[in-house]
This record gives sequence, structure tokens and C-alpha cells, in this order.
Amino acid sequence: MAAPTPTADGPVTIENLASVLENDTMVKLAGVDVDGILRGKLISKKKFMSIATAGFGFCSVIFGWDMHDQTYMRELKISNAQNGYHDLLAIPDFSSFRRIPWEYNVPFFLVDFLDPDTKKPICACPRGLIKSQLAKLSNAGYGAMAGAEYEFFQFRNPEASSTSTAAYLQENPPHQLPALTEGMFGYSLTRPVHNKEYYYDVFKTCAAFDCNIEGWHTESGPGVFEAALEFGEIAQMADRAALFKYVVKSVSTGYGITPCFMAKPKQGLPGNSGHMHVSLVDRDGKNLFARETLDENAKWKDIAGLSDLGRHFLAGVLEGLPDIMPLLAPTINSYKRLVENFWAPVTVSWGLEHRAASVRLITPPTAKPSATRFEIRVPGADTNPHFVLAAILGLGWRGVEKKLEITTPPLAMGQDVGGDADRGQRLAKSLKEATARFTAKDSIAREVFGDDFVDHFGGTREHEIRLYDEAVTDWEVKRYIETV
Repeated sequence: MAAPTPTADGPVTIENLASVLENDTMVKLAGVDVDGILRGKLISKKKFMSIATAGFGFCSVIFGWDMHDQTYMRELKISNAQNGYHDLLAIPDFSSFRRIPWEYNVPFFLVDFLDPDTKKPICACPRGLIKSQLAKLSNAGYGAMAGAEYEFFQFRNPEASSTSTAAYLQENPPHQLPALTEGMFGYSLTRPVHNKEYYYDVFKTCAAFDCNIEGWHTESGPGVFEAALEFGEIAQMADRAALFKYVVKSVSTGYGITPCFMAKPKQGLPGNSGHMHVSLVDRDGKNLFARETLDENAKWKDIAGLSDLGRHFLAGVLEGLPDIMPLLAPTINSYKRLVENFWAPVTVSWGLEHRAASVRLITPPTAKPSATRFEIRVPGADTNPHFVLAAILGLGWRGVEKKLEITTPPLAMGQDVGGDADRGQRLAKSLKEATARFTAKDSIAREVFGDDFVDHFGGTREHEIRLYDEAVTDWEVKRYIETV
């Protein structure tokens, strides 16, 4: 369980809640849906105080529709017409307390979604899923730490349009939307000056909203920034990653900017990654992936600084990676990023300090023992961070419990990941292929997360696939309108 967020009055508890909210009249509450989108409402302080511990009813339809509020073509178990899209029980999490600096400092809490009958977390609640995976480690006396990195494009809102960018694109081709800055200029010190008010506002607002940025720079691409969020406890990291997008999307509206976390917004350019760094720690915070002394007899020199537990964890991630791809690449567009020769991994692969691999090891001798960790480089910026981190934990811990051994050799420096048989198994090339493997009867995803979650999330991805299968794209019209 995450530690309570400190305030001027100390951690928020039911005992000091009234004093913390003494000068407030309203509270904002939000939960996370399967797409990683915050869904919430503003309520009066009086109402909040009455439901602070017992919880309140929250319509389950947020688990019965997609990101555009269209109910799933195949109704799923949690929320459907037969159960009347009944209410879930939403419980405010006091440890998530913060104030929204761009909205009059209104108090804000995240909620957990429980089944109203059993009072247990519903299978698809993202915050519940990562807590269930953490519980497995906690039983062994371990915890987990994580960091998140997000790349994202930014576009200027059309000056001639008074509508939102989304509305504008209903009538205009996407390529007409201008980038915040043009050209390729990664790590530029001058490009942020062009939009310095926005650039520094995002950084400062993230700090004020307790989702601090550790590093903030331009990435290679027109109008592309990258943010590395401050490393921390893994459940809190998942929350802060989701809230980071909320901050950016909120701050950008005041500057006429639309941030874009799609995995691949532009053809011919690198996509937007959402890399995750993960390590395990003991109760004293000691890194459990670090080896006391380098193993001169290691099968591969890449793992000489990695502990036995770390090796089993890595083996679990590598073995399960193909079976959980919809969690790491959840949209149709995700797979436009995961193609050869575009700085994105496409195979089950790993290596010491290898940025072309699916899993980059960061261990001694290239890093100090306390910084030993895995960087999972498959996810894009379009992912739900709770699901991504839960997947990494679940697969890795399965490897620890089963004492799995690494069977895939590491990538050599300079070796690409073109998908040849000797370079690791090729990951799914489409959401349809990934979802079929995810939902298969013998899927590792079912073993780690259970049938209820796999059936629900798999059903949501099948809905996405069906919508795309029925879509007629601009590419098709341009290619075939005259020639066929």
C-alpha cells in the first residue's frame, strides 16, 4: 500500500481530513479506466465527507464503453445492459491526496473501484490490478520501485478554428495540423525557448501536483518533448504517470497546444515511447537486482552484475512478453511504432545497456548497485501505466517463483532486432495478433492475471479491432479511388 501523501498537517487520514479540507467547498474525485483515462467528477465537500470512508456509487459504464464513450460491441461482464450498467463502489484513496493548481487548488483524490456485492476490487480496475501484483511481492517481504519516461508530439491548435483540435480533425486532414516546432532537434537548448512559458509551466505544475519531472528535454522530432518522471514506489509511480498526462493536457489548453501521446502520430518519423524502469527492493530499500560482486562465471557477461533473483525476474519477463502485448501496445496505432529500424524493439530481446532491445539491463559495472534495474522499452506513450507496471511485476515475479532461466542470448552491441530466428521471437505485428495470443486458453496472461481480467481487457481490444476493421482510411481512398 502506498504511503499517505504528506500535507502541512501531515499524512491525510480520516482523523485530520476535516482540518485538511477546512477552507474548501468542493472536492474532485477520479478513477482510471482500462485505457488509462481519468474519469471523475466534482462533488461538494459535504457530500465527500459523508462518503470518504464508505465510498459512493460510480456508474460502471466507464468499464462498459471505449475511449469515445461507445459501448462495446460485445458486452462484457462488469458493465452491460443486462445488469443495467449498475454502480460500482468507489473508495477514495487518502494517500493520493493533492491539490489541482490550475483549478483553484481544489482538493483531488484518486479512487479504487470495488464490486458492490463482494467489496473486492473489480478485475479491470487498473489501480487494483497493480496492487494485486504487489501483494505477491509483499508476502515475500519485497517491494518494487519504478520510473517512467514519456515522449509526446505537440501540435499548435488551428488559429482559424474556434473548435477543439479533435473537432477540427473531423473536417480537415491531420497533416495540416502544425507542429509546435519544425524539424529534428533532440536535446536542444534553444527550441524550448520558442515556447518557454509553456515549457516551464508544465515542469512547475507537475511539481505542484506531485508528479514531479526528473528530466525534461526536446526529443528528435517536430514538436516532440520527453519527460522522465521522478523515480519512486511502483504503485505511486503508476498514479503519477497517469496524472502526468492529465497535467500536460490541462496546461496545454491555455497555450493553444494539443499534446499527442499516440504511439505513432507521423509516418516516417520515430514514434512516442513510454519506457518503464523497474527494480525490486527489500524492506530496508536495498536493491535486490544487484549482485554483491560481479559473477565471473556468468553464462553471459551482460548478467555478471545481476543477482539470481534478477535473472529469474528477467527470464519471467522475456518468457511472458509475447502473451501480454495488448497491455504494452493497446491500440491499433501502437503497432505502427513497433516496426524494424525505427528505434523500437520488435523481438523478445535483452542486453546490457542495449537500447535496441526490448529489455535494457542497467547493472554494474556500468551503473552503481543501487541503480540496478530493467528498462522495458516495448511500451509506447499510449499505454495505461498501471497495466504496464502490473504486467512487468506479474511476469517477473512468475519467473522468480518458478526459478525460470534465461534462454534467449543477449543482443550484441550493434546488432539490430530484425526478427530473425536467432535474434529472439518476433513480437506481434498487430493488435489482432496480440489479442489472440493474450486471450488464448494457455496464455501466460491468464496464469498471471486470471481469466476475468483477460476476458474483460481482451474484449475491449476486440472492440477496438472491430472498429478498425470497419474503417475506411485516407490511405485506401487515395490509393484505390481511381486505379482499381
